[in-house]
Amino acid sequence: MTDKQSKNQPERSVKKAITNGWKKCCPSCGNGSLFKSYLKVRTECSNCKIELFHHRADDGPAYLTILIVGHVLAPLLLLTYSKFNPNPLVVASLFSVGCISLSLYLLPRLKGTIIGIQWAKKMHGFNLIKSNISQERI
Repeated sequence: MTDKQSKNQPERSVKKAITNGWKKCCPSCGNGSLFKSYLKVRTECSNCKIELFHHRADDGPAYLTILIVGHVLAPLLLLTYSKFNPNPLVVASLFSVGCISLSLYLLPRLKGTIIGIQWAKKMHGFNLIKSNISQERI
């Protein structure tokens, strides 16, 4: 498919794709599951059959997770020490659990969001309706 043909396709809603990605659903239909395991993306949607293997999320979700978790928990840690002066072992335990929990919650959702953005913006092969790209290169 040429660039001219891909421009003739209807525009994709970025907001809908981001919302569906956050919900870990297919960015196109919103019904099929995006992941087949915790972070492993399906090769195609089980509902609408669009190819999902084109994504290039790479390290983006991890960087965003670290950024968000750090910006949420660092001020809380400083506030906890300045206001309550707790035992360091209690603080380390509580904030470790909080950091791990928040990271595990955010990581797949941020990966879905990035995949949704890539799909909506027709990046990395998502501009093709059905491609002949071999899945062996994944």
